[in-house]
Amino acid sequence: MLKKAIFPGSFDPITIGHYDIINRASELFDEVYVALGTNTTKPRYFTVDKCIKMIEDVFKNNNNIKVIQYDFLTVDLCKKLNVKHIVRGIRNVSDFEFERSLATMNNMLNPKIHTIFFDSKPEYLSISSTIIRELLRNNGDVSNFVPKAILKYIK
Repeated sequence: MLKKAIFPGSFDPITIGHYDIINRASELFDEVYVALGTNTTKPRYFTVDKCIKMIEDVFKNNNNIKVIQYDFLTVDLCKKLNVKHIVRGIRNVSDFEFERSLATMNNMLNPKIHTIFFDSKPEYLSISSTIIRELLRNNGDVSNFVPKAILKYIK
């Protein structure tokens, strides 16, 4: 049986921090689904379709990473894809508190679902999609914060 995991998020856009976590998860799992979900609290900068294209381009040479879109509960996506592990990245204490609450709730909704936390590397601690969107809105240079493959989608 394949070991599969889901890394859910808005990835608007994908950052080098996301890229690092996805790569590390792909070393542990046979399949990693990068799952673009709907976050009603965050207005999108890029369309979901464009984000999917960007992520697919970044991982075009990695066959065990698949990019999908969904608009329902992550635990329901896990059930649909027969996935028992959710991957999440942690940059700081506030991320941990939020992610721990989410992991607990997901496990209460489906006790077969377990969340695996990846600590961000120190050089990625301050990078977030929110900050990158703000840089983009103000014509800032994001080239050090996103995978090189997506720069063509930004310019």
